[in-house]
Amino acid sequence: MKLATTTGDYSAYTGDQAVALRHIRDAGFKYADYNFGTDRSLRNGVYSDGYEKYYEDIAKTAEDIGIKLVQAHAPMSKPFLDDKMLIDDTLRCVDACGVWGIPNLVVHSGYVKGLTKDETFALNKQFFTPLLERAEKCGVNILVENFNRMKPDGPYWIDNAPDLLDMVEYIDHPNFHAAWDVGHANMQDMPQDEALRLLGGHVKALHIQDNMGERDSHLAPFLGTLNLDSVMCGLADIGYDSYFTFEVGKFFTFADERREYAKSTLLADPPIELRDAFERYLYLLGKCVLEKYGCFEE
Repeated sequence: MKLATTTGDYSAYTGDQAVALRHIRDAGFKYADYNFGTDRSLRNGVYSDGYEKYYEDIAKTAEDIGIKLVQAHAPMSKPFLDDKMLIDDTLRCVDACGVWGIPNLVVHSGYVKGLTKDETFALNKQFFTPLLERAEKCGVNILVENFNRMKPDGPYWIDNAPDLLDMVEYIDHPNFHAAWDVGHANMQDMPQDEALRLLGGHVKALHIQDNMGERDSHLAPFLGTLNLDSVMCGLADIGYDSYFTFEVGKFFTFADERREYAKSTLLADPPIELRDAFERYLYLLGKCVLEKYGCFEE
């Protein structure tokens, strides 16, 4: 299994994905997940007027520094709540994945409070159909992931393995599969190995992150209650051979969650040097985990 992490690791420091890729590679990672959400928030990158030239530039950067783009995450939004640009923006992601040879694109499913499971599935089929038509032409898989658990009175959404499997089987398309977020799953009662065995070969990508089981914190493994042995045994049981991809966005607490101090804000945002040090640690952590199970690949 090969280690990867997301360009979103550096979204708090730079909107330039080429810069993010360089930091990730300097930390030891040879494989990366491209976070299209950064581009969408700034309307740059693949959403710039010169997006075709941008495709070439990112491909050249990746080749020059020795990193490979292996999966991607579409922008997060609410497809059923009047985001008129979402389909077109997500289609742009599919096109970029096709150009860069990225096989798997994670796209969040939609939800609205008050809808039943059947109604939610039907609307999601409408949402995913044009994406899958483009994905089939581009040689890309669309992956739907398990969400984190919401409050009991929230809308229905897919936050567990049985419902995730139901969604994949309902859409029933050869280019439609699952991404498994182990942090989101840590907020559920079902053991991860059991959940992974249920999903089986539909699992084409991972998001590796941790939490305390109550909040979707996106911590590094071993900082929360996630049981990695359960994850690793489940992955072995289903013969998973794709990438072990981190999605650890929150090593540092956000500035607005810390106590205020108006006199000085020099440390309001931790320096990028500290993020770089953590990124190196993240690589070593992942390598250690995979080596313990005899499945680390360069």
